Amino acid sequence: MGDRTASEVEVRPAPALRRYVGSYVGFDLRRFPAGVHCGPPGRALTAVVSLADPLPVASGVGDGVPVVRYGGVAGGLMCRSVGIHHDGHQQGVRVSLTPLGARAVYGVPAAVLAHRLVPLDELLGALGGELVERLRAAPTWAARFAVLDEVFLRAVRRATGGEGPPRVRPEVAEAWRRLVAARGRVRVGAVAAELGWSRRHLTEQFRGEVGLTPKTFARVLCFEYAHDLATARDPLPWAEVATRSGYADQAHLVREWREFTGRPPTVWRRGEVLLGGG
Repeated sequence: MGDRTASEVEVRPAPALRRYVGSYVGFDLRRFPAGVHCGPPGRALTAVVSLADPLPVASGVGDGVPVVRYGGVAGGLMCRSVGIHHDGHQQGVRVSLTPLGARAVYGVPAAVLAHRLVPLDELLGALGGELVERLRAAPTWAARFAVLDEVFLRAVRRATGGEGPPRVRPEVAEAWRRLVAARGRVRVGAVAAELGWSRRHLTEQFRGEVGLTPKTFARVLCFEYAHDLATARDPLPWAEVATRSGYADQAHLVREWREFTGRPPTVWRRGEVLLGGG
């Protein structure tokens, strides 16, 4: 069967897209043990296009969660990992959008996509089908990334009608920025007060735009950072991961990890065969 191989190529999109799209990642994973990869929650809205067979994805991890096959799929902000079923091979492109990017690229607020997986052609229409076909036909990563730039720029022009970016309340955008900058380690009430809003009003406005409350999003950010530390080439002990990520103690980390992935950290690590590869 040979040795497993994992490669990723990450680039930034064209400058005109960077306020909407954070990155493109091309991935090629081969000869891994078959299993279910946890796609963890994070700050980005993720879209994936498979360059091979349709990707079997479930909106959660565990028995009994329906698996749907997608050629291209987009998701909103999540509070649970998605389950990506695989036979040991994966080749595709992953796109990370900002919440503002949902309005600009898909024509809908990020809240519409929260906790959901949606076929890419349902959001982009004919552009979605074109994107999948052209990505699969392109011979190199550079050519695929150029296709993404071209199609997404057309989607933005269509969604905005040439009148500039869709408007998001500046207070919501600033709250997002502060939460991300602090990796979730900030008091929501303090952020609201600095913006001149009540905590309740910020919560309503933030959830209406991105689909999560600021408090829940802060928890996602803490978990995201912990996940980054746990998937590093030389992962830290769990107690240190907990401390660096802002958890009260390791037990707190375990509770959050179980809620976000469906598994305690040690079980997750044993079962996650694509560590560092997706």
